[in-house]
Amino acid sequence: MAADPPATCPSSGPKPDIAEALAEAVFGGRYAIGAMIPREVDLCERFGVSRSTVRSALQKLVNAGLLVRISGQGTRVCELASWHLLDPQVSAWMARYARPNPHLQREVFAFRVAVEPFVAGLAATHATASDLLAIETAYEGMARTLEREDLHWQGESYNAYDVAFHEAIFAASHNLIWAQISHVLKPAIALIVERSNQSATLHSAKDLADSMTRHRRVMEAIRLRQPQQAAEAALSVLKRTGRDLGMEDLVENPPAIVMPSSTGER
Repeated sequence: MAADPPATCPSSGPKPDIAEALAEAVFGGRYAIGAMIPREVDLCERFGVSRSTVRSALQKLVNAGLLVRISGQGTRVCELASWHLLDPQVSAWMARYARPNPHLQREVFAFRVAVEPFVAGLAATHATASDLLAIETAYEGMARTLEREDLHWQGESYNAYDVAFHEAIFAASHNLIWAQISHVLKPAIALIVERSNQSATLHSAKDLADSMTRHRRVMEAIRLRQPQQAAEAALSVLKRTGRDLGMEDLVENPPAIVMPSSTGER
């Protein structure tokens, strides 16, 4: 096989972000898992850049676990299990471009079902006064936005306050790993929250009111230092989310949640 010819197509305008464009194509499903992406020379021609620029962009996606380079064949999209979803850059790409990928959305939601009830129970055990204030502030923001037609209050949307509510619960667990995971997965969780709330809004205001009631139960159980009740209330929130997303099957048979009985003050 003849070697690909060198391809350098300099341009006086701003250079395209090739890694971003390729990530969008992968997460959007244009390049399916297992598929080969275009050759380097073809990407050079498409984007009007040098071969070294293309290689640098490809390496970013290789380092992120999205692509693998195969000697003599080209570059292929990796299996989903190889993607570094906890990498902040990958998580951000997922939030921006993964909407057409229902399998990926199911994986993120399945993670929430497995983790969030337990984390809520930890928060009920370890939350400080400042943690409770953060949770309550986010909840109030959700409630206030529902009083306005544009679903915004003090410059933030209902979805933003909803994400902040869950992030505050992760922080209140006072477990370094859980708190860091919530930061990294924030864009992906925001994507699920946005889809769920959009679905609820399309149905009726009654659906959003039901969601608020479920969120309030989580908040109250944490405030009253009731770990088991907090875990169960968090699962109830996720059941509502699963219904809105059409993913009820993921919460039909959740794992048993056993929380520590101690309720020590901090």
